[in-house]
Amino acid sequence: MTGDFLPPPLDDDDTDTTVPHSARIWNYWLGGRLNYPVDRAAGEAYQQAYPQIVDVALASRAFQTRAVRYLAGEAGLTQFLDVGAGLPAVENTHEIAQGIEPSARVLYVDHDPFVVKHGRAYLAGTAGSADFIEGDLYQPAAILSAAARSLDLTRPVALLLMGVMGHMTEADAYPIVTQLVAGLPAGSYLALQDGTSSGTEAFDEAQDEYDDTGALPYHLRRPEQVAAFFGGLDLVEPGVVPLQQWRPDPGQPGPGDLPNVGGVGRKA
Repeated sequence: MTGDFLPPPLDDDDTDTTVPHSARIWNYWLGGRLNYPVDRAAGEAYQQAYPQIVDVALASRAFQTRAVRYLAGEAGLTQFLDVGAGLPAVENTHEIAQGIEPSARVLYVDHDPFVVKHGRAYLAGTAGSADFIEGDLYQPAAILSAAARSLDLTRPVALLLMGVMGHMTEADAYPIVTQLVAGLPAGSYLALQDGTSSGTEAFDEAQDEYDDTGALPYHLRRPEQVAAFFGGLDLVEPGVVPLQQWRPDPGQPGPGDLPNVGGVGRKA
C-alpha cells in the first residue's frame, strides 16, 4: 500500500464514527491514515470477500496519475477541476500537474465537510495555486459558478470525475456530467473512471455487502455505460478501457481483469 504521506491528525469531534464512510474506506485501502475503526472494519470485510479491492484502489490512483500527467503534459492544460476529490493521498492532482507545469491551478470539490476540512489542511502553504471547496455533484451549476471564481472558464479546463459517478443513479449521473462538460469551453477535457460489474461473484457480493454497511451505496455499471459519459467528446487513445490498459507506464501491468474502466475525452 501507499501510505507514505503525512495527513493532518484526526481531531474531528463532530464526525460520526459509527457509520463507515466511503472516502475514509478508500483512504484505508490506499494505505492512508484518515480513517476510523468503523472504516477499517468495513474495508477489511470487503477485502475478505474480494481481496483484489486493494489492487483496484491502487490501479484507480495510478490511472488518475497518468491521466493528469497526460493532461498537464501532452494536452497542455493548466486548469484542473477535480470533483468528488476524496481525501488526500499520494500523488494528488495539484502535485502531479504542478510538477509538470508550476503555474497550473487546481480546484478540488467534495460534498463532505470532513473531506473538505482535511483537504484544506493538506493544501496549507500552496499559496493559492490549489484550493478545496465544498460542493455537491447534484448541483452542477453551483459547482461551475464556484469554479469560475478560481479558474478562468474561458480557457480549457480538465474535469476529473474519479470513481464518483457510481454513487449516482442512471437518471442523475448522465445529465450531471453533461451539464458540467457543457459549462466548460472548447478544448476542455473529461477524465473519468468508475467501477463496473465484473461478473465475478465474489466482487459483486462484496459490493452488495458494502452497500449494506450504511456507507453511500455504489451503483456498478457495464463498461459501455461508463463509456456513455463521454458522448460527444473525442476520446484520447486507447479510449475507454480497463484502467491498467490506459497508457500504462513502462513496467506497469497492462492487460488485467480489475473491474474498473476509464478514459479521457476532449471537447471539440
